[in-house]
Amino acid sequence: MIRLRPYKACDAQAIAKWIKDEYAFRQWSADRYEKYPITADDMNSYYDRDKNNERIWGMTAFDDTGIVGHFTLRFPKDKSLDEIRLGFVIVDDKKRGNGYGKEMLSLAIRYAFDFVKVKKISLGVFENNKAAIKCYEACGFKKVELENTESYHCMGEVWNCIEMEVALDERK
Repeated sequence: MIRLRPYKACDAQAIAKWIKDEYAFRQWSADRYEKYPITADDMNSYYDRDKNNERIWGMTAFDDTGIVGHFTLRFPKDKSLDEIRLGFVIVDDKKRGNGYGKEMLSLAIRYAFDFVKVKKISLGVFENNKAAIKCYEACGFKKVELENTESYHCMGEVWNCIEMEVALDERK
């Protein structure tokens, strides 16, 4: 059984080790970090920039074996508190393919709708991250067409984002 708690700086040590290559690192973080690999200090420095911003926070998933996943929640800038955005979603690489991602996301969705009281949860995922897309769809997220596709320059290529969302009234 997975549970959620607020992110702690000590979590970064494990999370940074889950990212085994630069390709996976960029799928997880796009261009948010300057270099690969990141260290726990890099991750905590990144999060420290927003430590006084009440519109963004990190969450850690854990079970009886320790931490198993991580994600952030944030209210998009210049928007109401009716929408929250998931980001930096990651599961321990040794646990992938065993339902941990779906369970963690289900808890994140429940937390966002039942406790934060949002009406919509959104996220962006690279189109080359098929496993993540499949997991998000299994949790009820649907692809949304945007006027402009968000793109990033990663590893000498242009990676396009797929926008996905789940609304409270469409909840599984």
